[in-house]
Parts: sequence; structure tokens; C-alpha cells
Amino acid sequence: MPQPYDAILVVSFGGPERPDEVMPFLENVLRGKPVPRERMLEVAEHYQHFGGISPINEQNRQLIAALEKELRTHGHTLPIYWGNRNWHPLLADTLHKMADDGVHRALTFFTSAFSSYSGCRQYREDIARAQEAVGSRAPQVDKLRVFFNHPGFVEPLIDSVCASFSRIPEDRHQQTPLLFTAHSIPIAMEENCRYVAQLRETCRLIAEGVGHTDWELVYQSRSGSPHQPWLEPDVCDRLVELHESRDFKDLVLLPVGFISDHLEVLFDIDTEARALCEKLGIEMHRAATVGTHPRFIEMIRLLIEERFADSPTRLALGTLGPSHDRCPEDCCLYSPTRPQNL
Repeated sequence: MPQPYDAILVVSFGGPERPDEVMPFLENVLRGKPVPRERMLEVAEHYQHFGGISPINEQNRQLIAALEKELRTHGHTLPIYWGNRNWHPLLADTLHKMADDGVHRALTFFTSAFSSYSGCRQYREDIARAQEAVGSRAPQVDKLRVFFNHPGFVEPLIDSVCASFSRIPEDRHQQTPLLFTAHSIPIAMEENCRYVAQLRETCRLIAEGVGHTDWELVYQSRSGSPHQPWLEPDVCDRLVELHESRDFKDLVLLPVGFISDHLEVLFDIDTEARALCEKLGIEMHRAATVGTHPRFIEMIRLLIEERFADSPTRLALGTLGPSHDRCPEDCCLYSPTRPQNL
């Protein structure tokens, strides 16, 4: 199979790996954005709750190691580079390294399964700025399509939710709510992207695969001005409402909007939501994210191979079909002066 690309670039959000990196990291994330300082200090405390270390960088190292092995096993010798939007290794530094190594054209994998300004377009804008910083030697970078309905993403999550239900007595399955969580975004951001439609399709596919009809999509990790409308309901608010309106002993919760158990999952779900469930007398069964599941790593390899083939097989479940490879000019537009995700 011909390979028109000479490298793979994994692009992620980034995170601190020492307590003294937390505030510089957050200041970097929020530079030029009108997110209240109180929110920044609140999130800083979340990081300090886990020793000032975000697990996202180590999770990306594990993903890259697994992908390197997967590519080698299938005869691909492409080097994999890694650059973050907000913390080391920063994208500009990575693109400088790629240029020094003679890379001319790379395929990039974003660690985000869904389309939005924060999950796609902003990454592309950051790559463009990094290319400008590198200058004429900067490699061309083409993105892989979003994978919200790829079987390599959906099917491992079906298995994950089934594993959670297996820990609940069978006679309680029917009464057990299944909640899917995703990062909330401003309504103004959602209006020009397919974030909610894609999330709902993924949730529907997983619920149908599990055979469970009692499911909902809720949101977490809201930031920004309290006066700006964001996607709702919040997961904890919804838990209280469910507890007040019906009788159930168990809850299955999957952070479907995240591909790994990074800090927002560990704090907002495994700490805050779990504490609320304990207070309400609910047993929370948290389904695992895809992480480095072999089917997910295979999926990344298949997405790469799609771009090598003249007539690729573009796998997709459900009714929305495979997403585009090249984003239209107006795809996921959002004013950068408005509050954005933290």
C-alpha cells in the first residue's frame, strides 16, 4: 500500500506533571479568554487534589506506544510525533523537530472523538500557528476524521458498559439508569457544529448494543461565565433529580465524551459524582473509557490506512455515516473572544 505521508502526529490538550506546573499551565490555557479567575483557581485545586499531576500526558505516552506496535505489526514504519495545545511537548516544538527530521507531510490524530470548536477547529488553528512559527520548513499536516461512530470506538464502549451491568444483580438491571457524560460547551459553540448530534448517536449505538433503553446524555466540567448558557443538564444536578423522581439502587455512568480517564473524569466523575451517589445511597458503576483498548488502537491504524488507499473502506455505524476528512472553511466556527473549555 503506498504511503503518501511520512509521519503521524498525535495532538492532545496537555497537562501539568508537577505541582509547580499547574498555574503556568492554566494561565497558558486561559490566556486571552474571559474565564473568571475564580474558575481557574477552582480547577487548579482539582489538579492539586491529585498531586498537581494530570494523567493525560502519561495516557498519551501509552497510546503512542500501543499505536507504534500496531503500525509495526502491520508493516508501517511511520514515526509518531506528539504535540500538545497547552503544555509540553508543545506543538510548535514538535513541528520544529519534525522539520529537522525531514518530515514533509504528516497525518494527525486528535484525542477527541467529536466535532466542535474546542475538539477540532481549535486544534487545527493551533497547528496552523505552529506551522507559522516553524516557517517554510513546516510539514503539511492533514487530520484524520472524527471517529464518534467508528466500530473501533463504539464496540469497546459497549463491552465496557456491559461489564458495569454485570456487576449489578440482574433483577435490578431494568431499573438502573445509564448516564453518558460529555464535556459541556457553550450553546453558542454548539450551534455551529455537530457535537450534540454526534454524541447522541454514539450514546444510542452503545445503548442499543447493550440492550438498555433507559439512558440519557448529560454534561460535566462546565467553565466560563455563569451568565452564558452552556449545554445541560449537569450530571450532578441530574442525579439529584433522578433520585427525587424514582427508586433505583444502581447507576451505570460512562464518560463517553473522553477517550481516557484524565483529570476531568477523575475529579468530576470519580470524585464529585461518586461522592454525591454515596450521599444519595446509589451504587455508581463507572464504565471505562477506551484508553488503549486493542480495538481502539486498531481503529487509529485503520483511519491511517484509509488515507493511504485510493478507494478506502470507511467504517461507520448508525445513520450519520463517516465524517469528512477535510473540514469545510466554516466547520465548527466559534468566536475566540468568547469563553472556551477549561
